[in-house]
Amino acid sequence: MIMQSYEKLLAVVSNAREDVEKAGGGNRAAGTRARKHMQEIRSAAQEVRNAILAARTEPPKA
Repeated sequence: MIMQSYEKLLAVVSNAREDVEKAGGGNRAAGTRARKHMQEIRSAAQEVRNAILAARTEPPKA
């Protein structure tokens, strides 16, 4: 579960790269898309945090 959440986070980050670079160059539409990607990254990072906390409270598998 943790690795699945982490892989999703990595995918969202890599998808954001092009728009972030364009936004850095002054493209306003890309800036809007980049901000949307940042919100998705925030949500995906929270999923990773929750998965880690859930794994910590579960008993270890035998």
